[in-house]
Amino acid sequence: MSELLRKSVRWAAFIGFVTALMAMVMTVVSTALLNGVSWSGGLLVVLVIVAINVVFDMLGTAAAAGTERPFHAMAAKKVPGARHAIAILRRADQFSNFCNDVIGDICGIISGAAAFAVVGSLVMDVGGDRTVWDVFLVSVISALTVGWKALGKTLSIHYANPIIFQVGKLFFFLEDKLHIRLFNAKNNRKRKRKRGVSRAPRKN
Repeated sequence: MSELLRKSVRWAAFIGFVTALMAMVMTVVSTALLNGVSWSGGLLVVLVIVAINVVFDMLGTAAAAGTERPFHAMAAKKVPGARHAIAILRRADQFSNFCNDVIGDICGIISGAAAFAVVGSLVMDVGGDRTVWDVFLVSVISALTVGWKALGKTLSIHYANPIIFQVGKLFFFLEDKLHIRLFNAKNNRKRKRKRGVSRAPRKN
């Protein structure tokens, strides 16, 4: 229990730092993209952010719903991506936390800020009351996000293993071709001997 708590605290501290770093980077990038862009271009950026949110939510849901067993035979045959898929499923809690919570929350915050910039451009180009545009655009973004996520979760639950296999193949390609390791695919399970049990001496 204490070991599990220590690992959880370590992961929480690490993912908190990563979230802050990614939020800063994505905020700077989205601000630069929206700077001087028309309201239609800004709206396109908002839709892209919403799409990213939905895709990562699907990946997190698939990791939580997937099963490890079908990939063992594939890994024994050294099918590219199978070991990585197993690694993802064995760390489904961390993978889901990153995809659903980290990326999801960051995309939600940035899409709200981007929508605010789009409304400013709309008021300047089209006119009208800013409050009305704010309420309308936020409602549309919320509806799209929730609706697309509902559809994505259904697909992720029913096709969890094929989705995770595709992610595993992507991780394999990054590691094999570009030498970028995002996930440790090695089996870290160690065989433990029982206390008081020793090997019998060999007979000559």
